[in-house]
Amino acid sequence: MKHKKGLIILIIIAALSVIFGARSIYSKITSKPSFSFTFKSGSDSDGEDFYDEFDEDFDGEDLDRGGAFNKIISMAKNKDLDEPVISTKKPYVSVIYINGVISEENKTYNQKWLLKQIKKAKTDPNNRGILLNINSPGGTVYESDEAYLALMEYKNSTKRPVFAFFGALAASGGYYIGCSADTIFANRNTLTGSIGVIAGGSLDATGLLDKIGVKVTTITAGRNKNMGNYNSPLTQEQKEIMQSIADEAYEQFTGIVADSRKMSLSDIKELADGRVYTAAQAQKNGLIDQVCSFDEAKAKIREILNKDSEDKKEENVNFIERKYRFEESWMSLLSGAASLAKNPEASVYGLLGSSAGKCLYLYQ
Repeated sequence: MKHKKGLIILIIIAALSVIFGARSIYSKITSKPSFSFTFKSGSDSDGEDFYDEFDEDFDGEDLDRGGAFNKIISMAKNKDLDEPVISTKKPYVSVIYINGVISEENKTYNQKWLLKQIKKAKTDPNNRGILLNINSPGGTVYESDEAYLALMEYKNSTKRPVFAFFGALAASGGYYIGCSADTIFANRNTLTGSIGVIAGGSLDATGLLDKIGVKVTTITAGRNKNMGNYNSPLTQEQKEIMQSIADEAYEQFTGIVADSRKMSLSDIKELADGRVYTAAQAQKNGLIDQVCSFDEAKAKIREILNKDSEDKKEENVNFIERKYRFEESWMSLLSGAASLAKNPEASVYGLLGSSAGKCLYLYQ
């Protein structure tokens, strides 16, 4: 009886694998994405933005439902992230969502995807700017700075503006990326700031191990190679090493904030003690420009673009939303379960993500 149950489970797993595999193959053959997303396409008769929703079987003609403007969709696939390339004949602002912990890749954030969205906006002559919608506690120093530099390069090479709107949380690395913006808007309930650095932590379990009679030995070459390991207390030299890393990243962070907000470095350092600020506090201290809703921010952006435009027609600019979508396949879930059963310790490290052991601009 047990064997029959096991066989049934295996048949179900195999059937699901075939179904998801067929969807993936169909997507590649037909160039239709196998996921849902939202396309912010234009304005209705009242000038308000509206959405066109696409499901996994959408066709190009679906884009014409709104009739706000003539759209062109190129179904050339993003080979790495399986995403369609969407362009329009009308001027638009690319709304790029930055959600979750900033790292190389996780279920809410993908660095490669973000950089590609910036590049797409840069090379599209109909693009008029980028609006970052940030809801993030921050993350790794490397990825935060890489995204910031890509946005600055976009601005410098295209002479187009970058705007930022802060959602519930735009802290540390989230604020760092937001510093690429010419104008920063924030919801009145936003928490932002957290200008500081986490260079790493150390858990010293040597006392506990001694008490329970467990001896752990790590063979190393180099007196600081075992630095930060649970079976080795931090020495004063090692504390100074880690502090120097944090200090260097802190100087970089505060320097970027000072340049972005047109403030002196000394004034920024008075604010940059790692705390978070409310939207009202941040505005009072010069860390953001305006407290408003997302719709009000878009209306203000239209005003700015219209003011700077030679033909004065940018008030009808559209907002096209770009959101990263993570899909976990049944096979990856099964693989993860098998890995957990085989090696629980490695799986625990995996839960920490790719940011483990890295210097962080992160609000905890």
